[in-house]
Amino acid sequence: MTRKYAITGGAGFIGSNLAEALADGNEVVVVDDLSAGRKENLAGQNVDLVEGSILDLDLLKEAFEGCACVFHEAAIASVQRSVEDPIFTSRVGVEGTLNVLVAARDAGAEKVIFASSAAVYGDTPALPKREDMRPEPKSPYAAGKLAGEGFCIAFNEVYGMRNVVLRYFNVYGPRQDPNSEYAAVIPKFVSAYLAGDAPLIFGDGEQTRDFVYVKDVVRANILASKGCVPGVYNIASGTRTSLNELSRLVKEITGSKVEAAYSKARAGDIRDSVADIGLAEEIGYSPSYTMEEGLRDAIRWYRLLDWGNHV
Repeated sequence: MTRKYAITGGAGFIGSNLAEALADGNEVVVVDDLSAGRKENLAGQNVDLVEGSILDLDLLKEAFEGCACVFHEAAIASVQRSVEDPIFTSRVGVEGTLNVLVAARDAGAEKVIFASSAAVYGDTPALPKREDMRPEPKSPYAAGKLAGEGFCIAFNEVYGMRNVVLRYFNVYGPRQDPNSEYAAVIPKFVSAYLAGDAPLIFGDGEQTRDFVYVKDVVRANILASKGCVPGVYNIASGTRTSLNELSRLVKEITGSKVEAAYSKARAGDIRDSVADIGLAEEIGYSPSYTMEEGLRDAIRWYRLLDWGNHV
């Protein structure tokens, strides 16, 4: 049976990978203002692209009409940018999320799958991070994600929706743009090593992250759309990798001979992070890609594309 799905931010990194997976046998509408997303990410995909902002409530209501589920990926996805511009980041993250929920409710969608972030946990030393821990956001970006989670849960209580919050840890993979000023660490490392340049590590490099491959994140979203109990779920690999170890792996896979460079730590960055994925496992989620497998797959994609002078 064909179903209709909407994806906000669907021309972006995660959203376009999700659109590709959903478009096989379903009707998919993508809402994206293309401020970070790229039309090229949707090339060859059987999706309808609506160019516009999640701050436009009327546009969302029209786009969501007839949707069974809305996947909300749109955001200003940068801790650093949120520190520099907290007002606009919060407009998109908080007001935009509320608009998505209202539009989905009014369009009769059963649920919104909200892309939240491990950043809501803050920098507390307790590891692994569990969904029942007290959130302690350390940046405007994280505070906005936490507010979005609150709206999702409130809409479940008040309007009978079945919204699901997925707290992504550090997602990586194909279509993650290394040329953005606020690019994530893996595409920056990959593009630097492929170009023969030294990647830059902020701090001593011993800070750890829980990296999860985008195809695992896509599968988690699809699982959440199918009868998942409403609530909050960590989506991660459940393993820790230091930035120094990440750098070593990328250097080895790319065959680079350069060494990484180091700079002072950045404001708002979290020292260590790893997820407890027990709740997600209860809905059928488990990571399929190891760190090395995911990196090899991602680097293969970067080698095939022209990212300006970086690759």
